[in-house]
Amino acid sequence: MTLLLFVLGLGGLIAGAELLVRGASRLAAAVGLSPLVIGLTVVAYGTSAPELAVSLQAGLSGQAALSLGNVVGSNIFNVLFILGLSALITPLVVSQQLVRLDVPIMIGVSLLLLLFALDGTLNRWEGAVLGAGAVLYTVFCVWQSRKELEPIQAEYAEGINVAQPAAKPAWMRQVALIVVGLVLLVLGAHWLVAAAVNIATGLGLSELVIGLTIVAAGTSLPEVATSIVAALRGQRDIAVGNVIGSNIFNILAVLGLASFAMPHGIQVSAAALRFDIPVMIAVAVACLPIFFTGNVIARWEGALFFGYYLAYLIYMLLLATQHQALPLFSIIMIAFVLPLTVITLAVVGLRALRGARIRSTHEAKCADDAPG
Repeated sequence: MTLLLFVLGLGGLIAGAELLVRGASRLAAAVGLSPLVIGLTVVAYGTSAPELAVSLQAGLSGQAALSLGNVVGSNIFNVLFILGLSALITPLVVSQQLVRLDVPIMIGVSLLLLLFALDGTLNRWEGAVLGAGAVLYTVFCVWQSRKELEPIQAEYAEGINVAQPAAKPAWMRQVALIVVGLVLLVLGAHWLVAAAVNIATGLGLSELVIGLTIVAAGTSLPEVATSIVAALRGQRDIAVGNVIGSNIFNILAVLGLASFAMPHGIQVSAAALRFDIPVMIAVAVACLPIFFTGNVIARWEGALFFGYYLAYLIYMLLLATQHQALPLFSIIMIAFVLPLTVITLAVVGLRALRGARIRSTHEAKCADDAPG
């Protein structure tokens, strides 16, 4: 019965998110928003709707650890699993300038979350600050989108399939899709949280671990579908922008609304402060050398991300079961794998900087040698 409840809840979340995104994006197109703005806001936020629904439901049900774990785990899953798998399918050549701004914003809001959580609680005023940040980020996306080039505008128009605005008589149909999607999200979140708590109790696992793994992966399925389909179609900006935008939304809006809605905020466990939130920040920082070295996420970098997610899952499983292999696995990761990765990314970054300087010098020389 618990498994059936989990499957029904997950299905309700995915179907609800799909209907919500479809209805909201077409309605936004009908009122004159560009496809790029819709892609950066409505679609990115809509694919994060399951995280919002689950975190609010978990908080209201008294499972604060599940609420926090869902967001932190989803952000880790989005970058390591989704971007890693997408880059394995096809190298992602990221030409959109906005990504260069979004990645530092993602790192900044991740650090802000850690700062707010240091006292062990995300209280209501901190939730209000995060929520206000979501509003400012949305306004920033709309303003920045006006600077984007026509090819990127066309890519988003094709990717979200709203190039033609909906006719006025169709508005009610889109509103109906939004309402049905919201209902499915609420029901799906209720069933999924109830099932997750039962699974955690039955297996002897903590709600935080369940939130970081099973629930996080489940609520991130809309992002998986969006980014992988976009990668297969060659819509690189959607594949990457969806992940980064969703991560920012998860922290600012999802945790912001969830902590503001709780009378006493969201309690942050010592385990989350020691390990899970720092891992989320490290994953965000790891995007910098990859995104800024020629704006390419190569297949080997995708494999690196994907491998790290598998290692993260293994560590969580060993930790939850207190397996005897945990100390050895931790030593291997800390003493060998992580330093080797840092050195590799540093070398890649330095080579990219050197190449950029050589190109800049060559271009300047050509300009000086050019006739009057």
